[in-house]
Amino acid sequence: MNEHMTDDNTNDETTAAIFDLARNRSLDEQVSHPGREKRRLPKRFYSRAEVGAHEEGHAILLDGRVVKTPSKRPLAVPSLALAQAMAAEWEAQKDEIDPRSMWLTKLANTAIDLVAPRREAVIDELVSYAGTDLLCYRAEHPAALAARQAALWDPVLGWAAAQGIALTPTFGILHVAQPEASLAAYRAALAKLDAFRLAALHNAVTLTSSAVTGLAVVLGRLSPQEAFDIAHLDEHWQMDLCGHDEDEVARLAGRRAELLETGRFVTLLD
Repeated sequence: MNEHMTDDNTNDETTAAIFDLARNRSLDEQVSHPGREKRRLPKRFYSRAEVGAHEEGHAILLDGRVVKTPSKRPLAVPSLALAQAMAAEWEAQKDEIDPRSMWLTKLANTAIDLVAPRREAVIDELVSYAGTDLLCYRAEHPAALAARQAALWDPVLGWAAAQGIALTPTFGILHVAQPEASLAAYRAALAKLDAFRLAALHNAVTLTSSAVTGLAVVLGRLSPQEAFDIAHLDEHWQMDLCGHDEDEVARLAGRRAELLETGRFVTLLD
């Protein structure tokens, strides 16, 4: 076999494996041992990351070769601005490649490998979130918390209702069925989104537990920071009352960072 071809195939396997979901999860779960690094990350094997023209848009190139997704599809996106930002993520890697520092690339991989091939299933899942939207489940007391929820959540529900997505709020945690017409309107809004925006929406919805908040981010109605504050109102209320727990603060910081990068991903698509 040609030696150059062997190297090319090896590089394809390497780039595809870097973002394998199971591999990333195992990195986070590795146990630290004395005298050994906790994380075993792949070594940087390329000299230059850049963008190149591709039949599917703009591809990420490492030393002239197209990066592959975990499913070994070309890592190509429709926007030059997004591709340049993703290439910058690859170029910023030092001696080792840490996929957890590459938010945009991870989201593009998700769009290509997990959303595009199963678009209708993803839409079905998102519509199910609309049926149990966080903003519909309100506290009755204390009055100050109920007032804060109304102040932050009602405008978002009002915006959604203006799009035909009128959701019914309730007090407590008992499930309330949402109008079928509203769920159909939400589905129709999602049908207009491409795979990359659907991937961003799925990320925003899971980070906020709110289908309408996520849609508001993707459509530019809310900034990612506004969406974070709306979605984590209860956690911030609890911390104001009981003090800040370090683990909770770290968890929220991670969610905020991912939501901000999700918003950046959408902005770069435009």
